[in-house]
Amino acid sequence: MSDKSYYVYIMTNNYGTLYTGVTSDLPRRVWQHKQKLLPGFTKRYNLTRLVHYEETNDVTGAIAREKQIKGWVRGKKVALIESSNPNWTDLAEDWF
Repeated sequence: MSDKSYYVYIMTNNYGTLYTGVTSDLPRRVWQHKQKLLPGFTKRYNLTRLVHYEETNDVTGAIAREKQIKGWVRGKKVALIESSNPNWTDLAEDWF
């Protein structure tokens, strides 16, 4: 175990498209998504709203959790988000 934190997170857009990722620096990664600095899925679909995240100090566990969530059907991902964020509020709204 380390003192470093790792985050599994879910981003969305105004249409409810979902992206699950993992990072060791959540504010930096969310900022990169919001500024569309990362090529690929999140940039293409304008995924700029952080709707869920989990923190752990176990990098292996974080990667396993990301893969687990990515393997879920959409309804299970929606249930996860709504269990802690029923209005799909941008959790990073006041970070920047």
